[in-house]
This record gives sequence, C-alpha cells and structure tokens, in this order.
Amino acid sequence: MTQVEIGRGKSGRRAYSLDEIGIVPSRRTRDPEEVSIAWQIDAYRFELPMVVSPMDSVVSPHTAIEVGRLGGLAVLDLEGLWTRYENPEGLLAEVAELQGEAATRRLQEIYAAPISDELIGRRIEEIRGAGVTTAVRLSPQRTVQHHKAVIDAGVDIFVIRGTTVSAEHVSGRAEPLNLKQFIYELDVPVIVGGCATYTAALHLMRTGAAGVLVGFGGGAGHTTRTVLGVAVPMATAISDVAAARRDYMDESGGRYVHVIADGGMGTSGDIAKAIACGADAVMVGSPLARAAEAPGRGFHWGSEAHHPDLPRGRRVGFDTIGTLEEILHGPSTVADGSMNLMGALKRTMATAGYSDIKEFQRVEVVIAPQTR
Repeated sequence: MTQVEIGRGKSGRRAYSLDEIGIVPSRRTRDPEEVSIAWQIDAYRFELPMVVSPMDSVVSPHTAIEVGRLGGLAVLDLEGLWTRYENPEGLLAEVAELQGEAATRRLQEIYAAPISDELIGRRIEEIRGAGVTTAVRLSPQRTVQHHKAVIDAGVDIFVIRGTTVSAEHVSGRAEPLNLKQFIYELDVPVIVGGCATYTAALHLMRTGAAGVLVGFGGGAGHTTRTVLGVAVPMATAISDVAAARRDYMDESGGRYVHVIADGGMGTSGDIAKAIACGADAVMVGSPLARAAEAPGRGFHWGSEAHHPDLPRGRRVGFDTIGTLEEILHGPSTVADGSMNLMGALKRTMATAGYSDIKEFQRVEVVIAPQTR
C-alpha cells in the first residue's frame, strides 16, 4: 500500500474518493433489461440496492411506504420529528422558511422536544400496516433507552447509526452499549455504522451485525470534516470494508455481512462506483431530497445539523426535479445523473457486461480523476 510522506514525522496512505475512479467495461455487454439489481439482507429481498437515509428531510412514514412500494428500503429516524411531535408538518414547513444561520439554532430548539415511545410504536405500525419492510434508526446513545418500544412494535430491520460507531466504546460516565450482547439478544437483523476502516469494520462484523454502514453519513449537508477533521474518501473506505467482509467470511465459516455505502453519493454514477468498489447497496439522502414528496420541501438536513452542543451539518436547499418514482425509475428529463438512478445503474452494469450485483463487484476500476 502506497504511503505518502506528509512530513518527516508523519506519513499517510493515499486514499481515493468516488470522483477519482472510473469503471472499465469488459469484453462483453448485455441488455439492461436482463440485469438484476436486487439484493437481500437476512430474509428481506429488495428489488433496488438503495436504502434511504434516516433523515427527516427525506423519510416520513408516507415516503417510507412509497419507497418500499417502489422496491427500495427507507429508514425512519426515531430521533426525528415524527417521534417527538404528533403532527410535525407545521414544523417541517417552518424549517423550509428559515433564513441562513438562524436555521441551526431553530433546529436545535425544535429537536429538543422529548422522544415518545408511544409515537415510536405508532410510526412503526403505520409503515408495517402498508405491507412494506419496516426499518428504523436509533443512535448508539439512545438504543438502550428506546429499543424495547422498537421491538414491541414489530420492526423488521433495526439500524444503529451514528457518525462513527465502534464495537468498543470507552466511557467513564456511563455504561456503553455492548453491541455484541445487544445484537445477540434481538430477533431482528441489525445494521450498524458508520465505519471507514478495515479494522473497525471487522470488529463490527464480529458483533453479529447483518450489515455494516461505510462512511460517516457524509453528504451534501455534512460538515464533519470541517468541524472534526475526520474524513476517509469513500472509494477507499468501501474497498477496505469489502476486504474485511471477505476475511470475516473465512474467519466465521461463511457468514456474509452486507456492506452498505453511506453518504457522498449524489448521482447515479456515484452509486455505480460504490457498488463497483464492493458495496452491496447504498444509503442515500440528497438525491431523494429533490423529490416532490420529500418532507423537507426542497431542503435537506441530517441529525448532525441539530446536535445540541456541536452541530456537524447544515440545512441545504435543492430544486425539486420530479417524483420519487421518476428519480428512482425515470424517465429522466435531465442529463446530470440525478434522475432514473436505478435505470442508470442497470445500464452501467450492462455496459460493463455484468448481470447482477455480486458479479459487478468484480468489475475493473481505474484511477480517473474528474476533469470537469
């Protein structure tokens, strides 16, 4: 592995972002209609390798149901407005009207309301009642407090997601979440993350997680690199975690842990390159913040944007470009990779000559920095 000397006392490994790599076609091509982009985690099969990020600006109970009907999986944030307020529509409308820096302070005030276990149960039941796979998210800090309400409501997939989640959290103030014990005691598949290194991913896989999120949820509204200085380019991070998956399969006697690339994928080309690097699926937010049905009304923000002590995200504005169905399945009316995301992925795989996700993970890639 190439080490670059930063100075006499420090060197670092060269890492690559998705913008810096390109997919190489093979000797054959295929008809896009004969390409399968389906994937399965535990007992749940999805026609689209897309998980919608647990952000209030893109996932409400209504949009979670719609994404499920379109073949994907949307994760509802149980620390968001839908579990703090009976009817948050007025607050979502207010957030869309906030000006400049006032947005962060007002978001902190709005999200200071307590989380209700009763609302957690009702939101999960609403999504389940529509007949789609139900997935919800809690942070590691709140999982112990609220997980019983989640399980009692009959959730299908439990996501434990933070900026960085480790299998070994050290704290002198409180008993940390024991991920291995917690996952072992649950009867539902658990997806955990984020992580961005081989070692961290391997430790998370050993907890019994069904899936691991790669990245820090970093996307259009994320400022973790600016605030904390923490950053690992996604192409390298995904490849490292995919290597951990391979080695864990050998170690565990064949247990497969799904790798889900989380953050930094704004176009269909980014999604294709993430899977080419080894991801089984991608978790995205900003592409669907442009949908007419998005709860954010053209604005996009994550849980980091309203942290009470150290916000690491901002509210970002987007133009509305189409419906959820048009953004996922087309037809596209633009040429910038923001619509018909799944159709574009199929065409990439067909152009490269691969018929399914597992095959496509073996595609050749090259270092090809953006020239635009």
